[in-house]
Amino acid sequence: MKYDSITDVIGDTPLVRIAPEIHGLRHIDLYAKLEMLNPFGSVKDRAAWNMVQPLIATEGDGDSDSDSDGKVTRTVVELSSGNTAKALAVIAGMHGLPFKSVTNRMKVPEIKDLLLLLGAEIEELPGQAECLDPTNTEDPLTKIHQMLSADTGAYVHTDQYYNPLNIEAHRTATGPEIVKDLGGRAPDWFVAAVGTAGSSTGTARALRGHDPNVGVIGLVAHKSDFIPGIRNIDEVHEVGLFDPATYDTIESVTADEAIDGMITLVRRCGMLAGPTGGAAYFGAVRHLRAIDETLTDEEERRTAVFIVCDRVESYMSYVRQRRPELLRQPARRNSVATLTDAEIAAATTIDAGEARRWIADARPLVVDLRGSFAFDALHIPGSVNIVDEIFAELLHGGLPFGRNQPVLLACPVGEQSVRYAALLHRMGHTDVRSLAGGIIAWRDAGAPLVRD
Repeated sequence: MKYDSITDVIGDTPLVRIAPEIHGLRHIDLYAKLEMLNPFGSVKDRAAWNMVQPLIATEGDGDSDSDSDGKVTRTVVELSSGNTAKALAVIAGMHGLPFKSVTNRMKVPEIKDLLLLLGAEIEELPGQAECLDPTNTEDPLTKIHQMLSADTGAYVHTDQYYNPLNIEAHRTATGPEIVKDLGGRAPDWFVAAVGTAGSSTGTARALRGHDPNVGVIGLVAHKSDFIPGIRNIDEVHEVGLFDPATYDTIESVTADEAIDGMITLVRRCGMLAGPTGGAAYFGAVRHLRAIDETLTDEEERRTAVFIVCDRVESYMSYVRQRRPELLRQPARRNSVATLTDAEIAAATTIDAGEARRWIADARPLVVDLRGSFAFDALHIPGSVNIVDEIFAELLHGGLPFGRNQPVLLACPVGEQSVRYAALLHRMGHTDVRSLAGGIIAWRDAGAPLVRD
């Protein structure tokens, strides 16, 4: 096959059947849509090209956004720290355009290094939470989002969170490809991890346009876990493209479950999938297993499709941090990954009102676990900033402060802090508490926040 441009290679990704002896489903054929085989490595290639292509088409039109040679000079900008930024950086560079990734925090170092290699500019700006919340008009990251959308003279803001072209990339291509590869039939179930919600929404619309009875299962990260490319159930409602009516059910997957699914795809299926694909596989099998048990051999076989979003190579540090034994490294001491649900449930949490009284009475050390930019934007008066990854490293070596020192832990919404509070309690700390609802709840309660 010959192509005139690498962008012509985007799409038409394979649909590969998973052997039944691997997933254990007796009456359901499970297929993986290998979006990892797009030229820039992920499902986001489709949306990136669909969103930026109208810009590329304006090159040389001599409008006010062009230089003296008629070439577009606006900077392509996206609020992304992952695959969308990577794809846009490649495409922008191919057309001689600058690209800037604006983010609150880049949590996957391999992606950051790759963006720099591609020539991208990375702007890490303050934000009160780890991801954009367009409803919070006081969040600096939200203000940047609004500025980018308004200033079309200097920037082309592809705006993956709201741009309908994100959805259309999948409604017009990904979904129809699945139907074509299944011999003109839509699957009985479609399973997708939810990030910006573009791929799940667009694909679901196409499949249901072919067969309204297609079941759609959305997968989000467990509240206390981070899975690259997937939002948790609280975060997902902040995405402009997210519509809960798209999904018949939304279920959560833990980071460990995502890695378990990833290992199955990598070792048993030969698919070098990342943790997002692993989450989709694990969630699909878990959901379908109960259905499979109700089916009989006399019934027609059913089909289900999930998306393998990207490749594993970019997530080795993520795996090393959470499951070092997979890389033949010793298990880490004092890790939140070893906590039980009972230990987490037993951790002491206090709301903003109780926390303010406790701070006034006991003078605890207030530790803010958010990223440094979020902390610099606004934080509890007198608190200290120890980013969660650094705090985790401190705990591996033992208690980082006196056993009897009162400590209040805070994070964006209270999910990380409660786990660290539980771990400190296990390690013998006598008085550690977690701020329920995190900095967001503190702000919503009208409690004071300061900026250094």
